[in-house]
Amino acid sequence: MEAETVFADTNLFLRYLTDDIPEQADAVEALLRRAAKGEVSLVTTSLVIAEIVWTLEIYYHLPKRDVQAKVLAILNTSGLDVSDSDLALQAIGAYAEKNVDYIDAYNVAWMHKNNIGSAYTFDQKHFNRFEGIVVKMP
Repeated sequence: MEAETVFADTNLFLRYLTDDIPEQADAVEALLRRAAKGEVSLVTTSLVIAEIVWTLEIYYHLPKRDVQAKVLAILNTSGLDVSDSDLALQAIGAYAEKNVDYIDAYNVAWMHKNNIGSAYTFDQKHFNRFEGIVVKMP
């Protein structure tokens, strides 16, 4: 019998990563173990990853390197499929290494994947930190 595919929401990962509600963190850990064994197939989106980054940074006040480590743990979870995980992986690296907002890093990764080399933006500070991107003003 094929494992049921189920969406995993942001709050699951946040409970697991922060352990701020231990009973819920334990329940998520058990779920992740089931997924690793193939008993359930978990899927989530790159928007969930963005929400994790935002919450860990803004609400939990974690430094970018700590956020990066937690997101990498999620992206490398066996039994979990993250849509556009290639873009999320590139973005989380640039987020920490270039000290830019995660969404900007994700958008630049998306631009590279789609062979787009220019961006109209008022956010020259962050976009100028990326090689191969020409920043334009409208």
